[in-house]
Amino acid sequence: MYSTSDFRRGLRIQFKGEPYLIVEFQHVKPGKGGAFVRTKLKNLVNGRVLEETFRSGEKVEKPDLEEKNVQYLYFDVKDGYVFMDENSYEQVHLTAEQVGDSRYYLLENMSLVLNVYQGRPIGLDLPTTVNLEVMKSDPGIKGDTATGATKPATMATGLVIQVPLFINEGDVLKVDTRTGEYLERAK
Repeated sequence: MYSTSDFRRGLRIQFKGEPYLIVEFQHVKPGKGGAFVRTKLKNLVNGRVLEETFRSGEKVEKPDLEEKNVQYLYFDVKDGYVFMDENSYEQVHLTAEQVGDSRYYLLENMSLVLNVYQGRPIGLDLPTTVNLEVMKSDPGIKGDTATGATKPATMATGLVIQVPLFINEGDVLKVDTRTGEYLERAK
């Protein structure tokens, strides 16, 4: 069981019989009355987002999620995204809706965690960072060295991010999968 004091971004909880992910939370201590926690929760089964308020100290269940180590194999128009269970070597197929924005960070042969709820795959846990190659980026203009200047760059997976002016096509960049932001050039 989790108490409201355990709430943090990314925590998975069981609420109203379904698994939810805490997207945002805020502890509120009003001058009058008891403290409470405002949350924004994302349903892990259908993706709907709802806002809910919990009294301070209220308890919620841990969801009954199974985690499987899988390897991303390939994308097929007919079958969708194909993964292989690293323990049983069984292939698992996910639709574009189930993968969501995670598709921008998937590289062939990448190992990740598949979340399964009541026998159904519901989502992926990506590594914190991935290395992606820049496929398209406008060249930086010589002498344009304003502090913090950025330009858009299209990565090999189709992700478009803002990068510093010195980044060129063919560079491999480290990208944060939680925010989609450029971190540094990959070494």
